[in-house]
Amino acid sequence: MNDTLHLPPAPATGIGSLPSTDAREAAKAATGSFEDFPHLPELPARGPGADMIGRTAGLLVELYARVEPSGWRIGDRPGRDTRRARSWLGEDLDALEEFTQGYEGLLKVQAVGPWTLAASLELRNGEAVLSDPGACRDLAASLAEGLRLHLDEVRRRVPGARLVLQLDEPSLTAVLRGRIRTASGYRTHRAVDRQIVEAALRDVVGVHDGGPVVVHSCAPDVPFALLRRAGAAAVSFDLSLLTERDDEAIGEAVEAGTRLFAGVVPGTDGPLSDPAGSVMGVRTLWRRLGLRPGLLPEAVTVTPACGLAGASPGYARSAYAHCVRAARSLADNPE
Repeated sequence: MNDTLHLPPAPATGIGSLPSTDAREAAKAATGSFEDFPHLPELPARGPGADMIGRTAGLLVELYARVEPSGWRIGDRPGRDTRRARSWLGEDLDALEEFTQGYEGLLKVQAVGPWTLAASLELRNGEAVLSDPGACRDLAASLAEGLRLHLDEVRRRVPGARLVLQLDEPSLTAVLRGRIRTASGYRTHRAVDRQIVEAALRDVVGVHDGGPVVVHSCAPDVPFALLRRAGAAAVSFDLSLLTERDDEAIGEAVEAGTRLFAGVVPGTDGPLSDPAGSVMGVRTLWRRLGLRPGLLPEAVTVTPACGLAGASPGYARSAYAHCVRAARSLADNPE
């Protein structure tokens, strides 16, 4: 599952979210910036249903969610919030289809993974789905079926694309360590057993029929080994949050054929270093791991550190262009 054949070398791509509210403008930016590896943009500034949790809730099969003051909550039937989420996703797909006419190559779509979704969606009693193991299983099954249908729809619209599914799991480490707070805020939900976490992820990863799946987290302490065992072909992370204690797991992942999506460009407005400077940390990591420099362009895809929803539109465009230049620098001078 982790063989590099599952995910050919791809120099750079985006994480998902952009600051725009215009689907066509966002699709043009994502496809124009990353000619080899565009992605379906997400535009949370449009409001509830365009946010990452609401957008993925709209994909669920036979489970529905609505917006409450405290967040997204499971409901009995599809309501206005579900319809809005599906409508915006339809707009985004229309725009993507327009700008990918005749495109053949890698194309990435994103959705929230089962554990971040379970930590973020509420049951009817106001507690997180995470509090109920049976509800977690039902949610993962509903998500898997929804993703299967979503991927089929994208294939229909962009028939030449080789789809890559990205699962966003920023809460995964907190779920594993029992750090997700209860509704009262006074205590935390107990840690979920690693084998249960891995099994649910494997089931959701498996809906892509052997296609490559990347798991993204811009939180510290990404569980590289667990994600590799769950079948992820790539792991996406914020390079600035790595520590040397991650080295062994990263080295094993690379040697097993897992690709690294290295987030090297800040997700919010700020000065950008020169492209070579942006990937200096990647080269330093490689030297520390004792890996062959020539492997770098094959094993690493350059991305922003996280989604760009909090950036200005001008910075987002610059960040995408910077990722492409930084990837070129890495390929031209891996040492």
